[in-house]
Amino acid sequence: MLKKEVLRKKEDFSAIYRRGKSVSDRLIVLFYRKNGLSYNRTAFLASKKVGNSVQRNRAKRLMKESFRISCDNLKTGYDIVFIARNTINGRKCSEVIRSLNSAVNRAKLFKD
Repeated sequence: MLKKEVLRKKEDFSAIYRRGKSVSDRLIVLFYRKNGLSYNRTAFLASKKVGNSVQRNRAKRLMKESFRISCDNLKTGYDIVFIARNTINGRKCSEVIRSLNSAVNRAKLFKD
């Protein structure tokens, strides 16, 4: 993931939460919004509800890997925020991939 493809600014997050749309799945919540750029910007979050720092970092790593596997099939021009739910603890990567793909599919972000 390139540096320009990572969401960092508070204004971007606020805009996504306020004016964007959300889709939830068993393990992941997905917020998305059009950004008017020729590439996607993403963020991977895990709150303290997920667990201690080890569990939060594992959740973020699993989401990043799942996104890396399926990012070739995504439409471009979106800001996307992936938020881990506390049910992600103890799950395998294949389960997270399935959950992420399900959320992205319901958001209609896959290419036709």
